[in-house]
Amino acid sequence: MDIEFVAADQALSAKTALARIVYEGAKLEGVLAQAAAASRFTGAKGQTLDILAPSGVDAPRLVLVGAGKADAVDAIGIEHAAASAYAAVKASGLTAVRIELPDAKADLAAHAALGVRLASYRFDKYRTKEPAEKKPSVVKAQVVAADPAAAGKAFEPMAALADAVDFTRDLVSEPPNVLYPAEYAQRVKKLEKLGLEVEILGEAEMMKLGMGSLLAVGQGSVRDSQLVVIKWNGAADKTAQPVAFVGKGVCFDTGGISIKPADGMEDMKWDMGGSAAVAGLMHVLAGRKAKVNAIGILGLVENMPDGNAYRPGDVLTSMSGQTIEVINTDAEGRLVLADAVWYCQDRFKPKFMVDLATLTGAIIVALGGDLAGCYANDETLGANLIAASQAEGEPLWRMPLPAAYDKKIDSTIADMKNTGGRQGGSITAALFIQRFTNGVPWAHLDIAGTAWRSPSTIPTSPEGATGYGVRLLNRMVAEKYEG
Repeated sequence: MDIEFVAADQALSAKTALARIVYEGAKLEGVLAQAAAASRFTGAKGQTLDILAPSGVDAPRLVLVGAGKADAVDAIGIEHAAASAYAAVKASGLTAVRIELPDAKADLAAHAALGVRLASYRFDKYRTKEPAEKKPSVVKAQVVAADPAAAGKAFEPMAALADAVDFTRDLVSEPPNVLYPAEYAQRVKKLEKLGLEVEILGEAEMMKLGMGSLLAVGQGSVRDSQLVVIKWNGAADKTAQPVAFVGKGVCFDTGGISIKPADGMEDMKWDMGGSAAVAGLMHVLAGRKAKVNAIGILGLVENMPDGNAYRPGDVLTSMSGQTIEVINTDAEGRLVLADAVWYCQDRFKPKFMVDLATLTGAIIVALGGDLAGCYANDETLGANLIAASQAEGEPLWRMPLPAAYDKKIDSTIADMKNTGGRQGGSITAALFIQRFTNGVPWAHLDIAGTAWRSPSTIPTSPEGATGYGVRLLNRMVAEKYEG
């Protein structure tokens, strides 16, 4: 999507739709007032009114988009309204949309452009016979701004964010026969062109490190497991303590020997959504030249039911030296994170660690598909995550880490077992990971319900991969940890 910021008096081209964002109760004139009255359009949040060849308007199509009450509209509301405007005309046959805002300040114009960028994402590389009339025709968005140059400047870090979200969505959308651990690692390696350092550890290196927990998950696959280390040194002091992010990257999850039902198993290509969010975060930190030292760790595996697969009843020895009794091979993500988190704190000694994982169905039962669960052993880190999630429209809900529940994962023959049963399943999964943090400030985001939306009710997030986590983590780093 080509983005351009323009002055209000710039002439419209013949193939451009006009979209006006309207606050609830705003006074409309002439034919627009008549059309609004005939369709009950009031400017309420989420409302749209599409008018073809409107009299007195120099555009072949005019879309009014409700943004809600003026005193309640924020940057996310503007993004959603602009995204809805794009959605209304994207397949119209017109090639551009111009968006007019009630307030054309630079920052709001930039957020409108971000809304269109995010809404225009489409993963269509494998479609070979799609009719042209079903493809989006709008390829350019013009956003009216009082100061187009200032709006363009404000949009620069947002463009880097949109690029990173698109990168994350692409990773999550790829089919598992294309994006397996080694291919995934190589795609991340290409991010070195942004200034990142990327190191890839294969199975031999992980074996030397004693990563028996992570390696067990992948031993049933013909695809080798990988551990990807991504470094960004953007702080003035290149030796300053980094912040760190760890992602679960199960490129396909059959459940292993504890195999999943066939219905819906195809969705398990996105069981690497946590790692994709970490990769996307590192992408945007480099893209906007963030003034922070940051580490990203991706644990990449496939969980397959081969004759060599790990089994219920096996006892694994993790990199930390702690032993794990396997109760269910479909509780595999926490086994990957156990070694990845321990490696992260052991090697990099970070200020904090945040792990992201499509970890449990239990979090979806608890919170549905719009909220991710947030567990934290550090109040400041937990509060920073919640604040960033609210500001960026990627909602988190703080979940408990009750010490009494920790006993549920005690094993009779090993240090712990990899599941504590159905009750409180997301909590005991978080408590399992906490045993590998070694006291470092840490948070766990269970994003099982938010990494993929089908259907989607969020205008800036088309159906499919969402890129959830990139925005909120980028916001938290920018506001709390850069300097």
